[in-house]
Amino acid sequence: MTVPTFPPGFLWGASASAFQTEGAYDADGKGPSGWDAFAAQGRIKDGTDTTRGTGFHEHYREDVALLAGLGADAFRFSVSWPRVVPGGSGALNPAGLDFYDRLVDELCAHGITPAPTLYHWDTPLALDEEGGWLNRDTAYRFAEYAGIVAERLTDRVPMWITVNEPAEVTLLGYALGEHAPGRTLLFDALPAAHHQLLAHGLAVRALRAAGAGNIGVALSHSPVWTAGESDEDRMGAELYDTLTNWLFADPVLTGRYPEGIAGLMPGPVEDDLETISAPLDWYGVNYYNPTLVGAPGPEARASFSGYTMPEGLPFGIREIQGYDTTDFGWPVVPAGLTETLRQLRDRFDDRLPPVYITENGCAVDEPVADTRRIAYLEGHLGALRTAIDAGVDVRGYFTWSLTDNVEWTEGASKRFGLVHIDYETLRRTPKESYAWYRDVIRAQRAGDIG
Repeated sequence: MTVPTFPPGFLWGASASAFQTEGAYDADGKGPSGWDAFAAQGRIKDGTDTTRGTGFHEHYREDVALLAGLGADAFRFSVSWPRVVPGGSGALNPAGLDFYDRLVDELCAHGITPAPTLYHWDTPLALDEEGGWLNRDTAYRFAEYAGIVAERLTDRVPMWITVNEPAEVTLLGYALGEHAPGRTLLFDALPAAHHQLLAHGLAVRALRAAGAGNIGVALSHSPVWTAGESDEDRMGAELYDTLTNWLFADPVLTGRYPEGIAGLMPGPVEDDLETISAPLDWYGVNYYNPTLVGAPGPEARASFSGYTMPEGLPFGIREIQGYDTTDFGWPVVPAGLTETLRQLRDRFDDRLPPVYITENGCAVDEPVADTRRIAYLEGHLGALRTAIDAGVDVRGYFTWSLTDNVEWTEGASKRFGLVHIDYETLRRTPKESYAWYRDVIRAQRAGDIG
């Protein structure tokens, strides 16, 4: 094993999300989500039955036992908003909240820190039908829901995540129409970004009011490499970098939008920015791969997160050559994680709180002997240690994901898990990467003790 030693107390975890794993889509009073409706339209490419997921709602004790077998310090899961508040606002569903109460108790009984994400893309359908994140009111309904969950769980939950990857929700859900709710607004999708950021800030306030602490956010970050030397290439790359990285990080960490963006946002922007930039205890980074961007043109045939970009945009995404790729076609570039963390440190300096890697993993269809996943994780942990040595304060790492899961519109065809899921029987089978990660954690613990 060539994984370097990490600082004492470094947190080791794994991740999952509600829509991708829970199933039980209408059990015990749960309301429909926008993703439930999107899947029912036939938008899941391989026909996977998302109403079953991986059966986590039924099998959560088995999955917690798998976490305990790993020796994981923490489990990042998400709370399903429509399971707790079926209509998005109004009446609470006690049975839905009871499920998360049981899950938290099960984690605590095994000495595993619960780290819930309050929003991992499953907007209640009733709110989607009223405009979803284009509607400012959704942010306030989210804050109400956040307070409800915190009041129930904060006595046992020592780590909170407000929202996950608002960039992907904005771009794939509202700009390109590839994810729920399927809107194709292109740059008119920007209000969805602002309202998710506002929801984050309001949720921080609601969590703290309920007595919660150790609050962070999970934002996606990717180094943007410029595809050529022309001014058009540089402008295209800079715009893409702004839209996918700094449009979200800058307001959260500095209380300002990147130049030229604030005037495109709705509402009392300056007042909202004060809310959005509420101090955080830590900052979550989801990293998968760099992106190569230049001027638009016929050679720009690549995609965003596996989805083809439409014509007419002022930038073009190109394929990165010379690297191995995952089964999603994403290039495997561990050094990109180091680059990302250094960029964050250099851009924000002392405004950057301690960092956790809240997602990192790869889609590899190797049912049990997943040697490519082991190589991916090993390379990225090495790159993470390099960033720490360069002065970035990183406190922990959550791999994506504990089990295979429903990978949104890709269904079951893209497998990210340390544990294999048989989608017919819902049987769980640990892969070689599970044993490898278990041994990494054991070795790190031995170093802590030594």
